[in-house]
Amino acid sequence: MKKNTLQTLLLILLISCANPIEYRKNVADVLLPKPMQLQQQKGYFSLNKHTVIVAAKNLKNEALYLQHLLSESSKFTTKIVYDFKPDKEENVIFLTNTFNFNDEFESEESYKLLITKKNIEIAASTTTGVMRGIQTLRQLFINDFYKKSKRISWQLPQLQITDKPAFKHRGILFDSGRHFFSTNVVKKYIDLLAFYKMNVFHWHLTEDQGWRIAIDKYPKLTEIGAYRIQKDSTVYGGFYTKEAIKSIVAYAKERHITVIPEIEMPGHSTAAIAAYPELSCTGDTIQVANEWGIFEDIYCAGNEDTFTFLENVLLEVMDLFPSEYIHIGGDEAPKDRWKDCSKCQKRIKEEGLKDEKELQSYFIKRIEKFLAKHNKKLIGWDEILQGGLSPTATVQSWRGEKGGIVAATNNQYAIMSPRAYCYFDYDILNTDLEKVYNFKPIPSELPITQQKFILGSEGNLWSERIPDENTLDAKAFPRILALSEVLWTAPVTPNFNTFYQRVQNQYPVLKNKGVNYGLEFIPVKIENELKEDKVAIKIIPKFEDFKAMYRWNCEKCDTVFKPIPKSIALSKSAELEISVTKNNAKYGTNLNQSYSLHKAIGAKVNYKTAYNSYYKASGDDALVNGRLASNKYRDTNWQGFLGADVNCVIDLEEATTVSTIGARFLHKQKSWILAPSWVSIEVSLDGNSWENWAKIEATVNEKSEQSTIEVYSKQHLPKTIRYIKLFAKNVEKLPEWHEGSGKKGWLFIDEIFVR
Repeated sequence: MKKNTLQTLLLILLISCANPIEYRKNVADVLLPKPMQLQQQKGYFSLNKHTVIVAAKNLKNEALYLQHLLSESSKFTTKIVYDFKPDKEENVIFLTNTFNFNDEFESEESYKLLITKKNIEIAASTTTGVMRGIQTLRQLFINDFYKKSKRISWQLPQLQITDKPAFKHRGILFDSGRHFFSTNVVKKYIDLLAFYKMNVFHWHLTEDQGWRIAIDKYPKLTEIGAYRIQKDSTVYGGFYTKEAIKSIVAYAKERHITVIPEIEMPGHSTAAIAAYPELSCTGDTIQVANEWGIFEDIYCAGNEDTFTFLENVLLEVMDLFPSEYIHIGGDEAPKDRWKDCSKCQKRIKEEGLKDEKELQSYFIKRIEKFLAKHNKKLIGWDEILQGGLSPTATVQSWRGEKGGIVAATNNQYAIMSPRAYCYFDYDILNTDLEKVYNFKPIPSELPITQQKFILGSEGNLWSERIPDENTLDAKAFPRILALSEVLWTAPVTPNFNTFYQRVQNQYPVLKNKGVNYGLEFIPVKIENELKEDKVAIKIIPKFEDFKAMYRWNCEKCDTVFKPIPKSIALSKSAELEISVTKNNAKYGTNLNQSYSLHKAIGAKVNYKTAYNSYYKASGDDALVNGRLASNKYRDTNWQGFLGADVNCVIDLEEATTVSTIGARFLHKQKSWILAPSWVSIEVSLDGNSWENWAKIEATVNEKSEQSTIEVYSKQHLPKTIRYIKLFAKNVEKLPEWHEGSGKKGWLFIDEIFVR
C-alpha cells in the first residue's frame, strides 16, 4: 500500500514538472501582431529557479516588470543582476539596450529577441524596444502560464525575431465620460494594449454626461458635474481622484503606454456648465445630460472667464499627464448659442472673423498657443479644420478619411479613426473583424511625400452603447487584435484566413486574462436567389468551424432546428431563425431574418431618384426581394435616401390582380432617419394611364425617440394592374427642433409589398 502511494506521488510530481515537449511548437501561429522577421529552430530554453535576469542599470523598470511577470506563474523568483557579465552565459535572460539596428529596422520600438538552449536575449536601442520584446516573450508561453498555475519550469522555443512597428501611433480611445469604469478596468485595458504592442491609451475624461477628473481649483466639476440623474430618477456617476490618475499613469508608463487625456471643448461641455453656468453664453442653470446626442450649450467663446477656466483646468491636467499631447475634442459644437450671444458676436467683430466657424478656429488656436507655452501639442477631431486649421495641431479624422487627408496635404500630422473601420462601439453588423483587418490607415489618394504625416490610428470605444465591463470586452475584442496587426505589421498582402486562424489561438489567453470577448462577425451569409419567380434562400457559413441549423419561426411552423439544406424555398411569410455553434459551443444569439411572400418579388424596379451608395442594401432588387429589415438602421436590408424622396416604378411584368399595396419605412430620429411625411401610390395596366391608389399621411410622432418600423399601405377591392408608382416624401432638411437642424435627413425603405 505504501509502495503504491509513493509511486502515485512520484507520478504526480513528474506530471506537475514541465514536460520538455510542452512549448510553442509553431510560434507563427501564436504571435499577434505578426513580427517582421521570424526564424524558429528546434528545441527549447528551460526557464527555472536557476535562471538569472541580467540587465543594464537603466533597464531596472523592464527587469522588475519581467521578474514580476515570471514570479506570478512560477514557484520561484528570478534573480536580477544589473551591469554584470556572468562567468557562464547559461540560463540567463539578457536585457540590453545598446543594440544597433540597420536602417530597415530603425525605430524607437525596434527589438531583437534571441532564444537559444542556453539563454534568452532581448536587445534594443531604447527601453521601449526592450519592453516590446518582453511582450513578445509573454506571448510565447503556453496558455497555462496565464492561469498562474505556479510551475517549477517553463519552456520557450528556440528562435530569432527582429521586429519594429509600421506606425508610430497605435491605440484605443477609452470613453469614461458617458459610462464610468473603475481604475482596475482601466489598468486591465492598459495591460492588454501592451500585450498586443499598442502604445496609446486615449482617455476621454469629460463629456456632456459626466466630468471624470478631479480639478482642485474647481471642486464643483466633480461635486456636480460627475453625476447625472438618470431618466429612472437614479443617480449615476463617478470620477477619478488625482491619486487614482497618478496610479494609472504610472502603471501605463511601466508598460511604455502613453496616456493622452481628452478634455472636451468648446462642445460636449454640458457637465462642466452644469457645475459652472457662467461658462455658457446664457448663464442659465442646466443639468448634467442624461441622454446621448449633441447639445446646444457649449463654452462661451466671447467670455474671457471661459479661457481662464480652461487654462487653469489644463494646468492641472498637464501636471498629471506627462504625454506631449493633450486632446481637446473640438467636435460636434453647435454654433446656435454663439450666434445669439452678444459677447461672442463682439469677439467675432474685434478679431476680424467672418463667422462662428472662424470663431471656433480662434478658440482652438488660442488653446493651442497656451499648450505650446507649456511644451504640449494639441490633438483635435477633424472639426477643428472649420475656419482654418491651427498651425501645429494634429487632426484625428473620424468622419471618414477627408480630415486626415487635408491635414497631411498641409504637412500636418493626422491620426486616422474613420468610423467605418475604427468605431468598435458599433455592432459587428457594421464593423466586423474582417473589415477592421482590411483597414488601410494611409489613404490611397495621399501622395507618397505626404504619407509620413499619418501617425497611425486608434480604435474608438465610445461608451454610449458600452454600459459595463462585459459589454466593453465584447465590443473591444477581438477587433483590437485586427487593429494591432494593421498598425504594427501593416501586411502588404493581407490574408484574413490565416489571421483568423491565429486569432483563435488568442482566445484561451484572453479567457485566462478575464476578457469576455465578443463575436468576430455574423457567422453565416444569407443569400436570395430568384428562379422562375420563386425565391431560394441559401445559408452559407463564413468558416468551416461554424455549424448552422434552421427553422421557420411562426405560429404553425417548425418547433425544432434542422440541418441546412442546399437551399430553402420561400413558401410562406415567416421568420427564418438560424442557430450557430462553433467548437460545439453556441455562437452568439440566434439570427433572425423575416420574409414576406408577395406578388412583387422579383419585379423590375425603375428608380427615378437614386438611393445612397452607403445604404444600398442589395441594390436594385432590394425593394422587391422578400427580405424584411429589422429596426436597426445598420441592418443591411435598408435602402437609404439622403435628402431625397423615394420615387420609383415597379413593373410586375404581367397583368396581376392585387388588393393591397404598401411599403415599410424606418423611423429613428436620433440617427437622423425620419419616416416619410406622406406616401402616394398610383397604379396602371399599360404604364401610360395612371390612377390614384392611395395617399397615406404619416401617423408616427416625428419627435419620437423610439426606433420603429412604419408601414404605409392601402387595401382596395381586387384590381388588375401591372405597374405601380410609389412616391415617399422625405423631410429633406431636418426640422428646427432636431439636433441636426437644417441638415439633410435620411429616408429608409426596405420592401414594397403587393398582395
